Amino acid sequence: MSTTQGQGAHLLIVDDDDDLLRLLSMRLNANGYRVTAVGSAEAALARLSIELPRLVISDIRLPDRDGMWLFQEIRRSYPALPVILLTAHGTIPDAVEATTLGAYAYLTKPFDAKLLLERISQALSLAAPAAHAAEGNEEWRSAIISRSQGMDELLAEARLVAASDASILIRGESGTGKELLAQAIHKASRRAKAPFIAVNCGAIPEALLESELFGHVKGAYTGAVSSREGLLQAADGGTLFLDEIGDMPLLLQVKLLRVLQERVVRQLGSDIARPVDIRVLSATHRDLDAAMLEGQFREDLYYRLNVITLTLPPLAQRREDIAPMATQFLQTLAAKYDKTVRGFAPDALEALTTSAWPGNVRQLYNVIEHVCALATAPLVPLSLVQRALRVPSLEVLSYTEARQRFERNYLVQLLKLTDGNVADAARLAERNRTEFYRLLQKHELDASLFRGDVAIERQEESVKNQ
Repeated sequence: MSTTQGQGAHLLIVDDDDDLLRLLSMRLNANGYRVTAVGSAEAALARLSIELPRLVISDIRLPDRDGMWLFQEIRRSYPALPVILLTAHGTIPDAVEATTLGAYAYLTKPFDAKLLLERISQALSLAAPAAHAAEGNEEWRSAIISRSQGMDELLAEARLVAASDASILIRGESGTGKELLAQAIHKASRRAKAPFIAVNCGAIPEALLESELFGHVKGAYTGAVSSREGLLQAADGGTLFLDEIGDMPLLLQVKLLRVLQERVVRQLGSDIARPVDIRVLSATHRDLDAAMLEGQFREDLYYRLNVITLTLPPLAQRREDIAPMATQFLQTLAAKYDKTVRGFAPDALEALTTSAWPGNVRQLYNVIEHVCALATAPLVPLSLVQRALRVPSLEVLSYTEARQRFERNYLVQLLKLTDGNVADAARLAERNRTEFYRLLQKHELDASLFRGDVAIERQEESVKNQ
């Protein structure tokens, strides 16, 4: 058997038969694989939390938690990790059911060693060729600075899922680095040499977003003086990253769903459909489940985009990463500002690592840029870090968050001005009453609370605390 595809690949074997574990380990080691062997489902999950293998081989009949339970846990937490099941005659129905749910294969004991090696080779070649290529090369994730175990686990999973063309939804607070993760997935995929096109759905006005995505032909609308390809066509063969997908208008959600289903794009004003080959990654900091319940996001599009979910932790949950990030940012910015700053004083670095960081990595970068621009000594002192941390920064907010905050404050001012009269407030805003009520509901504002001086004061206090 050739082990070129899986040479050196890490395999996790799970079986409560010590003799079988020993025999399998020897055989697989002899064929060029690195093997970890454990005797229970709980031990397997513990190993997975430390290091993700390329493949899991598990017996179905295990003590305590059985192999089916383990398989379901792997599917839930590591959806791209291939699993081969070993089964005795009595557990064949379970194994057959598992293959319908996503297990790569099952082998009946006693199994042929040659067949097992073939199945392993096939699973590795089909499941993660791009991940294998990147195994000894960290260039794909070079822009992401991380030492924390949580981030390392996330990146290992991202590398696994990068090999497929499955749509991925990246969740996380604003400023956590969702676009960087999307770029890393693209670099680790088979599409790495093709375009990576990023679109912020919340930053482009609704009237322009459709044209930006789909393109238009000459004369499609007033101002369309020439034909233009959209970003969907520009991403052909590569990856399209839709940031803040939760802010996409419903009409465009319908059109995007059609593109994902039919794999063709029609420019505005054209009846001609052009095929496109794209992999879609999307990201949001919004609660899309709540948006679906409110009718603001289509359920069918959600399930199309959310084949696999990756969740970036906030910076406060990965404090081990703050010091190396701050140091790297400082070096980059020192070169930008032509400064001779070399690092942080120990107490300054401690202040950085213990800060709250509500704006996550974006806020950290802004703070480091602040201290670097003002630094006059080789080591950044504590006083300068404290000063930068106290300065409120608009850049910490994303465009979407800033817009939402402005919109809410605007509605509050209108309700105060009209003493809570929705009809008058809607007239001033030049919106119909139904749309205005929808805006109030979106921002959880109750017009009745603005009727009367005491109620207004209570509402103003609530707004200040937002």
